[in-house]
Amino acid sequence: MITRRYLLQQTTALVAVTAVDSLRRTQAQQSAGASAPMFPGFKTSKVQTTGAIINVLSGGQGPPVLLLHGNPQTHVLWHKVAPRLASEFTLVVADLRGYGDSSKPADGENHSNYSKRAMALDQVEVMSNFGFQKFAVVGHDRGGRVAHRMALDHPDRLTKLAVLDIVPTHKLYHSVSREFANAYYHWFFLIQPAPFPETLIGNSAEFFLRHHFDPLMPKAVTPEAFAEYLRCFRNPATIHATCEDYRAAASIDLEHDEADLNRKIACPLLALWAERGAMHRMFDVAATWRERAVSVKGKVLPGGHFLPEEAPDETLAELRAFLKS
Repeated sequence: MITRRYLLQQTTALVAVTAVDSLRRTQAQQSAGASAPMFPGFKTSKVQTTGAIINVLSGGQGPPVLLLHGNPQTHVLWHKVAPRLASEFTLVVADLRGYGDSSKPADGENHSNYSKRAMALDQVEVMSNFGFQKFAVVGHDRGGRVAHRMALDHPDRLTKLAVLDIVPTHKLYHSVSREFANAYYHWFFLIQPAPFPETLIGNSAEFFLRHHFDPLMPKAVTPEAFAEYLRCFRNPATIHATCEDYRAAASIDLEHDEADLNRKIACPLLALWAERGAMHRMFDVAATWRERAVSVKGKVLPGGHFLPEEAPDETLAELRAFLKS
């Protein structure tokens, strides 16, 4: 039986949802074209893709380049590099779905909505929104994995690809060692069924984030950058989405990768990796990428995993030379 109290509760809930949706639309409209903090000369916008709403910064002049960040970060990763690179290239700097101020879709079957295939399609559609049918991509960490999948699924769209401090996901999962498990423990923690990792991280979100960045602050990771990472990471939906990203990597992404083991990336590829990072200790990074791409250049850079923040000058120089070649 439908009671008056039930109808009142439903009406109140509907009004609340409508108000939240209206506020979100207003905020999106207000943010479109607004200046981007930490990125002088850039503008912000939101782009609706097939499966998500992607938060984007854009600026600069010249050939188009898409910059993608890693975990547990946002587009802010690029704040030391993008403003200087923008003097020669038109840059689109995006938050991956599930991260930053991009939307957090539902998981999908077998974590499909956080597959690198879905995340790559987001970014291809973002670039189409800006009128770029062909473009270069630079991806750090998770962004590099999205870019790798993009190069396989959309080879006609990419002119060049740069990957920062990664080797292919399939290679990593088939090279598990004690050293890898120690350096990348979160690969195995975050893939545990929900809500186990989400609950533990959510109860100590700032502590968890500082575990990654405290040794690098304030020189490499600035207080302003950390504040932005924390603002976004405190959102329970973001924590869940980042777990889904890793769950996808251990399931549906491996299926996609195994289906493409006989295919190679066609566009020129630049691999940069960190001298103090686990990739440098565990792999011949350039040789590993030569197994997966036709044309590969590679170089080790000083610093640790977060190259755009720890070694911005060296990263900028290598990217500029590669993108202009």
